[in-house]
Amino acid sequence: MARERIITGENQSPEEQRLNYALRPETFDQYIGQPSLVRKLQIAVSAARTRGEPVDHTLLHGPPGLGKTTLAHVIANEMKARVHVTAGPALTKGADLVGLLTKLDAGDVLFIDEIHRLPAVVEEYLYPAMEDYKVDIPLDSGMHARAVTVDLKPFTLIGATTRLGLLTGPMRGRFGIAEHLDFYQPEALKLILRANALKLKLESSADALDELARRSRGTPRIANRLLRRVRDFATVESDGKISLKITQAALELAGIDDRGLDEQDRAYLRAIIEIYNGGPVGVEAVAATLGEERDTLEDVIEPFLLQSGLVTRTRQGRVVTRAAYELLGLRYTPPPGTEAGLAGGEKDLFDGD
Repeated sequence: MARERIITGENQSPEEQRLNYALRPETFDQYIGQPSLVRKLQIAVSAARTRGEPVDHTLLHGPPGLGKTTLAHVIANEMKARVHVTAGPALTKGADLVGLLTKLDAGDVLFIDEIHRLPAVVEEYLYPAMEDYKVDIPLDSGMHARAVTVDLKPFTLIGATTRLGLLTGPMRGRFGIAEHLDFYQPEALKLILRANALKLKLESSADALDELARRSRGTPRIANRLLRRVRDFATVESDGKISLKITQAALELAGIDDRGLDEQDRAYLRAIIEIYNGGPVGVEAVAATLGEERDTLEDVIEPFLLQSGLVTRTRQGRVVTRAAYELLGLRYTPPPGTEAGLAGGEKDLFDGD
């Protein structure tokens, strides 16, 4: 499973990140999808501008590739403020954060990606910075340690995380706005693809964009990546125009099926069906079977399978649904203990008398 995975929501290279920046919307009016979330943020930004204050600290959470970084830049653009970008793993000690905070001008946006990976000592520096716009800098250590308090200019912290549950309660409580990003509908993805095809000066048919949108797993970053892959395929194998036939051939070569699943997704489903009889099975057992890390399954593979109704989580573990059997062309066998498995008068062990 060391092969490159095209349909992951994570950035795969600095070059891809640069291309995504070039395609990124700059204002709320240009932003496609997430209508409810965008409306809430528009109201918050407009109110803050009216008062002449920074926007409330904002926490954006959801699977990778849905636009958390993009929204941080849009908020900064709408506030006519500079955005300073960093990531939780990059801030290893308090001095790293203090250096960033003291450089912020009034109204600036500090964006911290993967904020759940902030070390505890760094997180504690953020508490007074977020609440009182102050930070305490220790001058020495020991019983008689001294500290100097440095005033900060009012700023907005925007945090992004794919693992909301790993964020501490005190940190979550200091965000005035906390919003979840959902997977996109195919109609919204088609609009994004059409706009980006124009930016890339690509000639594309409506049915080709429909096909791309349907196979993009509800994720704009994946849609943009597939668009570039199909563009390359069309350049080499055809006249450079993106047609339905060319799109289907390119995606078939990449191993991406009609539902947007690749071989790694199908291997996950087959492992549960063929080795664990459809489940329930613990995620650690599936990870060991596939030779993957648990975090990879929970962060990369499972979110879309759960959202698509191909896998469910139970107290006993993961269970593959009937839809997954049908997708793989296998005969469905209800897992023991489910409603279907208890049909015909068979009694659940935990039923009362």
